[in-house]
Amino acid sequence: MSFRASVLTLYPEMFPGSLGVSLAGRALERGDWALDVHQIRDFATGKHHVVDDTPAGGGPGMVLKADVLARAIDEVADDPKADERPKLLMSPRGKQLDQAMVRDLALGPGAVIVCGRFEGVDERVIEARGLQEVSIGDYVLSGGEPAAIVLLDAIIRLLPGVMGSDLSELDESFENGMLEHPHYTKPREWEGREIPPVLLSGDHGAIEKWRKEKSQELTARRRPDLIEKSKE
Repeated sequence: MSFRASVLTLYPEMFPGSLGVSLAGRALERGDWALDVHQIRDFATGKHHVVDDTPAGGGPGMVLKADVLARAIDEVADDPKADERPKLLMSPRGKQLDQAMVRDLALGPGAVIVCGRFEGVDERVIEARGLQEVSIGDYVLSGGEPAAIVLLDAIIRLLPGVMGSDLSELDESFENGMLEHPHYTKPREWEGREIPPVLLSGDHGAIEKWRKEKSQELTARRRPDLIEKSKE
């Protein structure tokens, strides 16, 4: 069974977006993964299909209503009790997305992804439906849709058959806890800058050693936190 993503959003027209082109788009056409997008407003009751209300206790903005969102989550799952897909809420206060999380999700059956809007989501639905909050960084977006696209893009490229070679991902940034080494291609000389001679030597052992060293140097300079984490 292919990876299936169910997205809950107030702006379904934002999907598939960039997920409909290149690797992800071709994989979607082949059926390597599936996407269904649901308008949260469709699950609201009443004449005006209201999905939000003012914050309890006062304050600016609006909050997405628990009853509406819970109804949407319950309807989207084929069987709320049997659907084993994790239920994710894209939120700046969530656990920060990393490659380990992406890989775990790629090994699963898919995900139900809630795209928040306004000031946030009623805490009760987060608790009652077991939503796992996920953040793509320490900044705030106007909504969870761009974050959901980032999350899915990272997952889809790891699904079987999506990338041209299973080996192409092994040396990428974060796969081995380090940043990826520099890359070069033709022409051999450009604006007075040459490709490092070792990469043209044909000595695969020396090339591998150079790449590992450069990866470590780059990581130490730009992301020393990753070096410290690898020592834990």
